[in-house]
Amino acid sequence: MTSQNILITGISGLVGSALRQCLSEHGYTVYGLDRYDHTAPFYYNQTRGIMTFSENIPLEAVINLAGASLASGRWNAQRKKQIYDSRILTTQHLCDRLAALPSPPAVLLSASAMGYYGQTGAQIVDEDSPVGTDFLASIAHDWEAATGTAQQAGIRTVFLRFGLVLSMNGGVLPNFILPGRLAAVGRIGDGQQYLSWISLPDALQTIMLLLSDKTFSGPINLVSNHELTNKEFTSQISKALGRPRVPPLPAAAVKLLFGEMGEATLLSSSRVHSKRYSEIGFAPRHEELPSALQVLL
Repeated sequence: MTSQNILITGISGLVGSALRQCLSEHGYTVYGLDRYDHTAPFYYNQTRGIMTFSENIPLEAVINLAGASLASGRWNAQRKKQIYDSRILTTQHLCDRLAALPSPPAVLLSASAMGYYGQTGAQIVDEDSPVGTDFLASIAHDWEAATGTAQQAGIRTVFLRFGLVLSMNGGVLPNFILPGRLAAVGRIGDGQQYLSWISLPDALQTIMLLLSDKTFSGPINLVSNHELTNKEFTSQISKALGRPRVPPLPAAAVKLLFGEMGEATLLSSSRVHSKRYSEIGFAPRHEELPSALQVLL
């Protein structure tokens, strides 16, 4: 390795903060992309389109995880623009900056999402499946396309199409559990929509393998390959807690309370598999949800 320096955008998020600790334990020096201190080694001002990198810190790799939360309130035109810009503009500016470096990093791992495939219903999709047609699919498509200048500069580029990342430190899992672990959330809608998930430890292991592999590029779905319906998912959380489920939340109530955001994130069905794990020698430690919950809870 020419250096042990890695830059993470979105370093304060669920995956970013855990990855920072994991990489540090493996001997890397990890930097974040600062949005407030213009004197920081790596600084970004999205409004002004300014991104500055220290000339004295050569980067071995960049892991791009930046993006505003999808579930922070109802979606309106302004909120959807924020969700879009926080991903696509950040990635474009990042890749333009990387391509202009005298010595670009060897690899860029750039976040995407299983939303790339749109709502798949009960149909199983994998990395070869086409892009969907809804808002989240268009975001994922443009997010990946925004890495174009990095690819043209010869940087090995991987698209991390995340499923639901499960951890009690953030993400969706705590939302399925009532305060004090008094009960699990009941099914949402008819409960037949599929949830494709991966435990945080498995997501980190996948990323570490992708960093070390010198040939892998393109998309990879970060999922357990053992998706569950919402009904099954909430039932297994209830069993793991040893607590009951609260009554179901009807689809009409979801639409009334959360609007388009609720339909896209709570009622949509994504049945996603990965067929590329064998290329990096990855086998999930938590293929089944009960084994993941035993560790996470």
